[in-house]
Amino acid sequence: MIHSYKLGGFNIVLDTASGSIHSVDDVAFDAIDVYERETKTGLLSRMREKHPAVSDEDISELISDIDELKLRGKLFSPDRFAEIAKSGKDKTIKALCMNVSHVCNMTCSYCFAGSGEYRGAGTLMPLETGKRAIDFLVENSGGNRTLDVDFFGGEPLLNMGVVKGIVGYARSIERESGNRFRFTLTTNGLLIDDDIIDFANKEMHNVVLSLDGLPETNDRFRRLRDGGGSYADIVPKFKKLVEARRGRGYYIRGTFTNRNLEFTEDILHTADLGFTELSMEPVVSKPDAPYGLTMDDLPVLFMQYEKLAAEMLKREKEGRGFAFYHYKLDLTGGPCIHKRLAGCGVGTEYLAVTPDGELYPCHQFVGNEDFLMGDIRLGITNAELHEKFIGRSIYTCAECRDCWARYYCSGGCAANAYNSSDVINGVYKLGCELFKKRVECAIMMKVAKASGGAEQ
Repeated sequence: MIHSYKLGGFNIVLDTASGSIHSVDDVAFDAIDVYERETKTGLLSRMREKHPAVSDEDISELISDIDELKLRGKLFSPDRFAEIAKSGKDKTIKALCMNVSHVCNMTCSYCFAGSGEYRGAGTLMPLETGKRAIDFLVENSGGNRTLDVDFFGGEPLLNMGVVKGIVGYARSIERESGNRFRFTLTTNGLLIDDDIIDFANKEMHNVVLSLDGLPETNDRFRRLRDGGGSYADIVPKFKKLVEARRGRGYYIRGTFTNRNLEFTEDILHTADLGFTELSMEPVVSKPDAPYGLTMDDLPVLFMQYEKLAAEMLKREKEGRGFAFYHYKLDLTGGPCIHKRLAGCGVGTEYLAVTPDGELYPCHQFVGNEDFLMGDIRLGITNAELHEKFIGRSIYTCAECRDCWARYYCSGGCAANAYNSSDVINGVYKLGCELFKKRVECAIMMKVAKASGGAEQ
């Protein structure tokens, strides 16, 4: 399978199975498009008719070049990974999302967790539960030496004493267990102070900071308990924390809704504040939510992703570039093939832990009793559900199996798929379209950088 498209002044051809990317001229672009549907004679005739200025000799040479690329597995290469997917996933656990707080000091109306309470009463994780969660992770980690723990909420800084206690306990058993822990903290930033900055710089591998962009965009949904906006409170604190981290190991993570479809302006505003590690995610919501995105929004959103890519290329040339999470595409390395086939590890190597110690496939499933997998004391007790997640891959969903972007999205988000199709092997169609556009833009940017700039 190939995927051909035009963007940024380039004709781009992606060979799906091999990952090979080709930037070609108009004649090659048209020839590759019909190559497998035409005989050699028919292809020569069609190209002669469409490109009369090109000689038969050059067209014949082009067809030979396509033949050679196919022989080398760089075009129209077969999918050789289906059998690997059948072998199943590693059942060891590598990461936990620890919801240390089901309480929040903000009332973000688009919050998928219901203002951080996850459909229940607001609770905080006790330290003993956190310690047991670390033990559970170690006990089920198999041969994995590096283990990841994300502190999430609600707002985890409301339970900072327990966060510190969990980190301290994990560090105390690293030598004995043979593991190394990497911690991530996701915060709205309201409670950041010098002590938290010092602790984060010492212990956190990554810090995720929530900011939606321009003041009016951010304060539309990210509001304080008294109804006021949060922008003025958090931006100075984010700047101080990022400066103390020397600009490394952080992300500014925003959310866009149907109220700011032209989200590029929000991203550029955040970059203009001096932040260089940025992410902007589509809102997670029910289709009928007043702020929800619909398929009708796609043309505007596609234009925004293209506008963002062009502006990023321009700013990089000017020496003021920044990174956008979804455009960070590693064409030479990237995730191993198992990750490409099966995704983030939801419900298998990655689990979420509630303040009471319950286990869910990930934080977006927390509170839905149909997805309760067990707890940190008894382990995974819902074997049937566990097996469903183990068996999930790009080959268990027809839409994914036939999609050119399958090795980049790895089947997409299981929670979004479930919320939109009622099955974890389904697809979130809006999310699929947005993801494919982001991949197209990311590849175009790689091509543009390799060629020295967009063609005129």
